[in-house]
Amino acid sequence: MVDEQKPCFSYETYHEGENKILKVSMETCTVPPSIEYSDVCLSKIIDLLLENSGVTTIILTQQREYEYDFSQTKLLIELATFYRRLNRENRSSYAHLITNPLTERYVRGGYAEFQRLISKKLKDDPFAAYVQLKRLERQEKLKLETSIDPRQMAAQERFVQIIQNVSGLCEQLQLIALLLPFSKEYHLGERVIYGNVFRPTTRPDFMYTKLVTEFPEGDLLETYTFNAGPDTCEVNIFQPENDIKTIYHLTPPEFQFSEDEYGLLDDAKRIMSEHKPTREEFVDPQRMREVFLSIGKDLLHDLITQRNYNLNDDKVDQLAQALLRYTVGFGLIELILSDPKVQDVNINAPNGELPLFIVHQDYGDCATNIYPTRLEVESWATKLRLISGRPLDEANPILDTELKVTGFSSRVSAITAPLSPNGLAFSFRRHRDYPWTFPLYLQPKIRFMDPLAAGLISFLIDNNATILVAGTRSSGKTSFLGSILVEIMRRIRVLTIEDTFELPQESLRKLGYNVESLKVASALSSPGSEVEPSIGIRSTLRLGDSAIFVGEVRSKEAIALFEAMRVGAAANVVAGTIHADSPYGVYDRVVNDIGVPKTSFKAIDVIITVNPVISGLKKFKRILRITEVRKEWDEDPLKEGAFVDLMVYNPITDTLEITEELRNGNSDILKRMAGRVKEFSGDWNAIWNNIELRGQAKKAIVDQALETQNPVLLEADFVIRANDQFHLISDAVKERRGKLDTAEILLQYTSWLKREARKKKSL
Repeated sequence: MVDEQKPCFSYETYHEGENKILKVSMETCTVPPSIEYSDVCLSKIIDLLLENSGVTTIILTQQREYEYDFSQTKLLIELATFYRRLNRENRSSYAHLITNPLTERYVRGGYAEFQRLISKKLKDDPFAAYVQLKRLERQEKLKLETSIDPRQMAAQERFVQIIQNVSGLCEQLQLIALLLPFSKEYHLGERVIYGNVFRPTTRPDFMYTKLVTEFPEGDLLETYTFNAGPDTCEVNIFQPENDIKTIYHLTPPEFQFSEDEYGLLDDAKRIMSEHKPTREEFVDPQRMREVFLSIGKDLLHDLITQRNYNLNDDKVDQLAQALLRYTVGFGLIELILSDPKVQDVNINAPNGELPLFIVHQDYGDCATNIYPTRLEVESWATKLRLISGRPLDEANPILDTELKVTGFSSRVSAITAPLSPNGLAFSFRRHRDYPWTFPLYLQPKIRFMDPLAAGLISFLIDNNATILVAGTRSSGKTSFLGSILVEIMRRIRVLTIEDTFELPQESLRKLGYNVESLKVASALSSPGSEVEPSIGIRSTLRLGDSAIFVGEVRSKEAIALFEAMRVGAAANVVAGTIHADSPYGVYDRVVNDIGVPKTSFKAIDVIITVNPVISGLKKFKRILRITEVRKEWDEDPLKEGAFVDLMVYNPITDTLEITEELRNGNSDILKRMAGRVKEFSGDWNAIWNNIELRGQAKKAIVDQALETQNPVLLEADFVIRANDQFHLISDAVKERRGKLDTAEILLQYTSWLKREARKKKSL
C-alpha cells in the first residue's frame, strides 16, 4: 500500500543503526506536516511518543519527508513525559480542590481554565499553555489579595500554590527554556516562535538524502551560483556564531519544484526503479546515463500527457536530470561535485547522523546542510561495485575507483566494515575540469608559487629532470604533477602510470598530447587481474623514448620507478608524487621504509615539497621548497650535504625566496643540464636569464588575464598554445641572432600574447 492510501497519522517504527525512527504518514491529512506550525500535528505526535518508547527520530511524510533529529525529538519526549505525569500521576495532588464542596465554589472558574491548559493546551501549544498559566497565577493571586472569607483565602492560597508548582515545572522543560529568550515579541497563539527550536531536515519523496533548508544563524560570508547541466544551484557560505565551523549551504533545484512536479518525479522514479541496471550496463556508465536520461524524458512526457500538465521542454529536461540523479546517479553528490570550487567530498559513518563534509577552494573544510541516509549510502556502494567491477564487503573492505559524469570526474575511495566498524564511508576527490597550469597557480588569489619558481621548474622540465613532488595528504601533489604535464612539449610522448586515474590524461589527449595511460593494481586492493605497479613501471622502459609520470609512489614500485629515473635521466622527464614533508622525509620513506638502494635514490634530481600553510583558521597550499639532490654522498645525504635548497618558502612574507646557492649559481643539477646545451654551457648568466625569461612569460599570461578580465587565458588550452609559441619564438630568435636574446624573445612573446588576448576578448 502506498503512502497516499494510509490514514492520516498512521505510523510505523523501525531501526536504523542505533536510531529508532517514528515515521508518520500525513499524505491524507489536511493539516501541514509541521510540529512547529500545526497544533494538531504536535498534539498527535505527543500521543504517539506516549505510545512508543525509545524514539530518537521523527519523520513526517506529505509529498516530502520532514525529519526531526534526536535533539529535537528529545524535547518532545520530555514534554510528553511531563504531560503524562501531570495528567495522570500528579492529578490526585490537586483534584481535591474541585471535589471538596467547601472549596470547589471558590476556585471553580480558575480551575476549569487550569484543567484546559494542562490537559489540552500543554500538548498542542506548550509555550502558550505556560504563558496562560502565568496569567492565571496573577489572576488568582489578585483574588487572594482581595478575599476576606477565610475559607476562600485558604482555597485560593492552595490553588495559587498548585499553579505556581506547575508553571515552575514548565520552566524546567528544556523546550520552554529554549523559547523564553524569544518571548519578548511573542503574541499568544502565534506558533512562529517554535521555528526557533524545531527545524526539520526535508526532502522530496523521490530523494533519500536529507537536507536542512533553514539557514544557520551567523555571518553570511558569500553567495554564489553554479551550473550543473540545465540546473542552477545556489550556495551560501555561513560562519555560525560562536563556532569555528564553516557551513556550506546548498539549495538544489529539486527544492524549487512545484508539488505537481514532485508527484511526477515520485511516480516516474517508482516506475524506473523496477529496472535494476546490470553489471554490463555499468561497463560504460556514461552511455548508460544517456540511455536512462532518454527513457526518463519519454516517461515524464507520458505522465505529463496523462495528467494534462503544461510543462515546457526546459522544465522536462530539468526533471529528467533530477530523475537520473536519484535512480542510476549519486543524488546530491553529483550537484556538489559540479561546483568548481569544491575539491573533496567526505561521507562519514554512521550514515544519517553526520552531515556531508567538503573541502572548499576558498574556505577549506566545511560542514554542509546535507545528511546522506543509510539507504542512500548503500545505493552508492552498489553502484560503485558495478562501475568498478570490484568487491566492497567484509573480505574486501576497501574500494578505489573513478566516477565520471558530464561536468566533473572524481576519484572515489570507499571503506566498510570491519575497517570502518560503523558502516560505509566515502571520499570523493573532485578532479578539475581542465588541468592546473602554472599561470593558474600564479594568480594573486592562489599564489601557490611565484614567477621565478615557475621559470625554474619550467627550465628543469625542458632539460629532462627527474622530479619527485612530495607533500602530505591533500597538499595538492597530484594537481601540481598535472600542471608539470602541461609544461611538457606536445611533440613528446607521455606515459602515465596510476592505480586510480587522477592525472588529466583525457583532457591532455583532447589538447593534442601523445599520452598513453597505464592502469595498475592499487596497493590497498586485493589481488586481481590488474598488473602490479612495479611491472607497469618496468613495462614503460620497453615502450620507447617517453616522459614517464607516476601518479603516486606508495610501495615496492618505487624500486622500479628509480630504475626508470636512472634510465630516463639522459632521455626525458620522469616525475611522480610521494607522501613526505621534506627532502629527508622522501629519503627516509624511499630508502628506509620501501627499500630502494641508496645509489638508486641518487637518480632524483629535484624534490619539490608542497604543503598547506596555516594562517588563523585558513589553510593555503604553497610550494615550500625546491631542493636539488646532489650525487656526491655515500651514507647519509642530510649529513653529507646532498640536499641543497634552491628556493625556500618564507612564512613571514608568504613568498618563495631564492637561496644563496641558486643566486650564486651553486647548483650541480643546473650546471649539469647546461652542459648539454650549447647556449648555456659554462655560462651561468645565460642559465639565469633563461629561468627569469620563463618566469616572466608565465607572469605575462596572468597579467593579460587580469587586464582583459578573461580567466580563460589561464587554462590549459591557451597556456599550451602560449608554451608552444614561446619555444617557436625562442628558436627563431636563436637562429636569427645566434643566441637566446632574452629581451627580443620576451618582446615578441608579449606582443603575440596581447594579440591573442584581444582576439579571445572579442570572441
